[in-house]
Amino acid sequence: MAARLYSVVFDAHDIAAQARWWADALGWQVVFDEPGEVAVADGDDHSLALVFVPVEEPKMVKNRVHLDLASQSLEDQTAIVERLVAAGATPTDIGQGEQTWVVLSDPEGNEFCVLAPNDRFMDAGPLAAIAIDAQDPSTVAPFWAEATGWSVEWPDEPGDVTVRNPASPAPYLDILAVPEAKSVKNRVHLDVAPWATDDQEAEVQRLLANGATLTDVGQGPDASWVVLADPEGNELCVLTSRDD
Repeated sequence: MAARLYSVVFDAHDIAAQARWWADALGWQVVFDEPGEVAVADGDDHSLALVFVPVEEPKMVKNRVHLDLASQSLEDQTAIVERLVAAGATPTDIGQGEQTWVVLSDPEGNEFCVLAPNDRFMDAGPLAAIAIDAQDPSTVAPFWAEATGWSVEWPDEPGDVTVRNPASPAPYLDILAVPEAKSVKNRVHLDVAPWATDDQEAEVQRLLANGATLTDVGQGPDASWVVLADPEGNELCVLTSRDD
């Protein structure tokens, strides 16, 4: 049985401030607060959390993993953008040109998008999608389907590929085609977790067989999680088995 997507992890200089900012941005709540980790989630629904962990390194390049926020109308999109800019977000140019989405950065420079209304996100909450950059989405998307137990939705033409949880309207995993290769450790990564009846090591081995590689990001030998990278080097962690 596949693991499931458990959390989106942000490297941060001020984990408490970043967690509060994103909780306010999404209308979520802080559900865990310790000196080395702060997490926010959607109230009682802890099926996906945003987790903030401390790092000293500065942000160097555009993130290869970012969040997309949903809107219900063009007026709602404008209101969300204005609210988040007033709260400390910064309009950001990453070469997107004229698009229907608006690119912002959070107070520590992590890019995210506020999407225009879209039929596929009308039943979603505030978090529409988690986007992962890839030079070859057709290779990366099947790996993430294996890692999450979700399904690949192939486009009519080569390009971006979506991985979707068939049991939930959102968030999607959108694998976005980009020309540039990964160059540094990602400041945002995904955690997956086996269920309590499944084995962490077996899940690690299954993902290795599906194209993952073992990766050292300085986690040390005592870490309870296993750090892997997807076929294009995007880091992910396989957590211990759990039922929550």
